[in-house]
Amino acid sequence: MTAELPHPEMDTLEIGTLFAALADPTRLRIVLALMAERNCVRLCGTFDLPVAKATRTHHFRVLREAGLIRQVDLGNGRTNELRWDDLERRFPDLVRLLAAEAAARA
Repeated sequence: MTAELPHPEMDTLEIGTLFAALADPTRLRIVLALMAERNCVRLCGTFDLPVAKATRTHHFRVLREAGLIRQVDLGNGRTNELRWDDLERRFPDLVRLLAAEAAARA
């Protein structure tokens, strides 16, 4: 059974909320990993993160609530994808900066 989790509408997002979410190195690492490949959808467990499962869950929730990622609950896991199109419409310069950072780290 799959279920999409609640996500904020793009027109309600604030740049400060996005910056606060991206200020954490682990969350930035997740976003840059998703930025490295357009239309990339990954399960939470496939990210190589040096944190406990509960902390990983927290980081993904912060990114989803900030509006950076879209998550779908699969029952035993969750898929994650960057909200590329939404972010490009709302904050095009932010998307360009993140893409440049992802490319520089690749």
